[in-house]
Amino acid sequence: MGYEQEAVDALFGCMRGNRSKMQSEMVRGAHGEPFVLHELLRRGTLTPSQMAASMGATSGRVSTVLAALEKKGLITRGVDPDDRRVVCVSLTDAGRERARADMAEMRDAMCWIFAQMGERRTREFVDLVEEFTTYMTICHPGKPRPTPDEVREAFAERRDARTGRV
Repeated sequence: MGYEQEAVDALFGCMRGNRSKMQSEMVRGAHGEPFVLHELLRRGTLTPSQMAASMGATSGRVSTVLAALEKKGLITRGVDPDDRRVVCVSLTDAGRERARADMAEMRDAMCWIFAQMGERRTREFVDLVEEFTTYMTICHPGKPRPTPDEVREAFAERRDARTGRV
């Protein structure tokens, strides 16, 4: 077995077997209330269909999450004044406060982890994650592997995004 397969096995094993409470919260958050609160804080008022697209979730899942948040007083749902058929979702003051607090807590926890790793290893880790996710955005199971030109283009786009070039 080559190093590539060993790395895949180790990564899958780490993801499957050693999931921390923090990782579980992050995964849960990507499909639930924390994600919706963060997305509304970041982007402002959205429709449920825009939220579903952001989450990669069904309209039923989004409806369930929105109902729970509305019951807790963290969001409001209203009618779009320009098109009364469209529902708009907004944060309440309590929702904004909760979203900011959740983000601050996650940021503090991750900063602690990075402090344990040290600056050099943290910077290496972030660079490697960025590289890995760039490859992940262009390599899809069941499709042909990206060409060298596609790889160069993806990394050029990544570089331009980091430097603010368009």
